Amino acid sequence: MTRRISLFFTILAALSGAALLFAQDITTFITQMGGKPALAVVDFRGSGSQPYMAAFNSTLFSDLQGSGLFDMRAKSLYPLDNPQRPEDLRPTDNNQGFALADWAGAPVSASHLVFGYTAAANGVLALYGDVYDTRQTNPQAAQLLAQRYAGTLDDAGAIRVAHQFASDIIQKFGGAGSLLGSRIYFTSNRSGAEEIWAMDWDGNNQTQLTSLKSISIMPSISPDGSRLAFTTYAKGTPSIMVVDTQTKRVVPFYNQQASMNATPSFTPDGKQLYYASTAAGGSAQIYAVTATGQDFRRISHRDAIEVEPKINPKNPNMMLLVSGPGHQQIYQMNTDGAGVERVTNGEGEASNPAWHPDGQHLAFSWTSGIAKGDFNVFVMDIGSRQYIQLTHNEGRNENPNWGPDGRHLVFASTRAGKSQIYTMLADGSQVKQLTMQGTNRFPVWGVK
Repeated sequence: MTRRISLFFTILAALSGAALLFAQDITTFITQMGGKPALAVVDFRGSGSQPYMAAFNSTLFSDLQGSGLFDMRAKSLYPLDNPQRPEDLRPTDNNQGFALADWAGAPVSASHLVFGYTAAANGVLALYGDVYDTRQTNPQAAQLLAQRYAGTLDDAGAIRVAHQFASDIIQKFGGAGSLLGSRIYFTSNRSGAEEIWAMDWDGNNQTQLTSLKSISIMPSISPDGSRLAFTTYAKGTPSIMVVDTQTKRVVPFYNQQASMNATPSFTPDGKQLYYASTAAGGSAQIYAVTATGQDFRRISHRDAIEVEPKINPKNPNMMLLVSGPGHQQIYQMNTDGAGVERVTNGEGEASNPAWHPDGQHLAFSWTSGIAKGDFNVFVMDIGSRQYIQLTHNEGRNENPNWGPDGRHLVFASTRAGKSQIYTMLADGSQVKQLTMQGTNRFPVWGVK
């Protein structure tokens, strides 16, 4: 049994995907690529805060570009002058930059203009930010957003208010949510053992969450971000542990007697966990339990190893899981164990299913599709079974997980050598490496 469990985790540590793009444009549906607003974002200036404006301007532009919601217009196309305050706007000014028409027309061709300024007062950085629809002839009717923010008078404060302004712009334009304030949890061996770590959505503030001096892998975050469940070998055999993400303290959780309790996953309401266990003997099966480990009940009864249960965020009666027989594939099943149906087509090996917040799409890892045999990240429409491959010919790419905005994915990749954590948009673009030290894998994205 020990050898079988070891083999199981070896397999889990190496899974990803591949695929083809069929008739339905899945990426357009997820990332809202069609009809993106064309955004011109001028460089803000600051009275008494000018030393911090480089950090502010680069952060604001990067956040908006990274959202995947906008067609960012190149600053090289902008007029020489630009407004800082709403009162700077004029009906016409012969392409000097103070009329909305100067930004709507060629060569900028922007549908919306973002401008503003900062000022220093009593040691506080004050930000005044505005968004206007350049297609309106009346400046008063064109104003879409007028926000005011306060931060510390330093680079950190400038970056913070830039994040806040960008977040409000994203939500104003119909973004499902902002990444601001979200955290990514992952496994890292940089301290000498595989511990659970956490970092901000952009890779900043990387901190160690556990100090078990063992192997701790495959974390799952509760919907409210308060608890993290994961698989650990700290007590010998694989078992489940839960920690408070703020205090880092272990939360009571009872593991039923088994040679393996592993791959925990929270339900959308955070009241239960689904996981894999060998409590009945033989192959691992899916069980459900309260958030404290009480009232466990067996869900699946199949002659195959069944792991990685993931409950649909919109339909709590439906789950995805990884199972056999044969090469592991992704299946869907009712939470009462009925209605088992294979989701992937049986080729290669598939695992690491992760529901999109809409409950209609999933990301997963697969060794089929284009460039068979390697592990890549895919996105699938659960209804049509149509899928698209996001990573290509860049090492092993696995464990994709959705950001709270539904437009970003975090994943682990060996493209730079050791496994590191990356993010990308759901069309595979704007790949960004977040970790550099040690080996890092099994990322999950949660609210702070």
